[in-house]
Amino acid sequence: MICVQNFTKRYGERDVVKNISFTAKDGAITGFIGHNGAGKSTTIKAITGIIRPSEGTIEVNGIDVVKDAQKAKYQFGYVSDSPDHFLRLTGLEYINFMADIYDTPADGRAEFIETYAKRFGIFNDLNNQILSYSHGMRQKVMILGALVHDPSVWILDEPLTGLDPQAAFELKNMMREHAQKGKSVFFSTHVLEVAEKLCDEICIIKKGELIYSGTMEELKATHKSTASLENIFLELTDTNE
Repeated sequence: MICVQNFTKRYGERDVVKNISFTAKDGAITGFIGHNGAGKSTTIKAITGIIRPSEGTIEVNGIDVVKDAQKAKYQFGYVSDSPDHFLRLTGLEYINFMADIYDTPADGRAEFIETYAKRFGIFNDLNNQILSYSHGMRQKVMILGALVHDPSVWILDEPLTGLDPQAAFELKNMMREHAQKGKSVFFSTHVLEVAEKLCDEICIIKKGELIYSGTMEELKATHKSTASLENIFLELTDTNE
């Protein structure tokens, strides 16, 4: 579970994210949506400990990400919005490198790599350098590296970008399977149709302020029941206001 309380991130005199609070619950997929520049990536970087909050607290499974950063990092797997990392390693070397960081047992990682690399259709490419991979293949390897230690919390920043339809289908199934085990998935996306079909909870951020946090059913209940998430989102985040 992720618990964000009164989080603010300030650069100089400018508040990029302003006093937001929400919870990404266990047993649920929580979607985090907003326009470019709304504060999604800033919030995710604070949750993962890449940047420090100016104000407020963030906990992952009850562990403060500032006060006990290392222990907090063991709780989650994080996929950033760019897959262009460690390009001179092979896919297999990268996944094993990530498994070593988290002390993942050799037998457990081997089974994970075979199972999920085959689900993503890259098992036969793992001995090639990541540098030779397409964007989508790099994304698949980054996902496997983030999840190889079987974290209870998944934090995914635009994870579907660049994935082919089969891989996107598999990742969505993996997210649902993870939530059904009583664990949590928190992900940002611009694909609102996916968010509407996949998410149990939705958080909407606009210009650094959280304007909605709750279930899809609750969101639709306050609007036309037949309205799509896309239409509701556009209404709530009208940038011409």
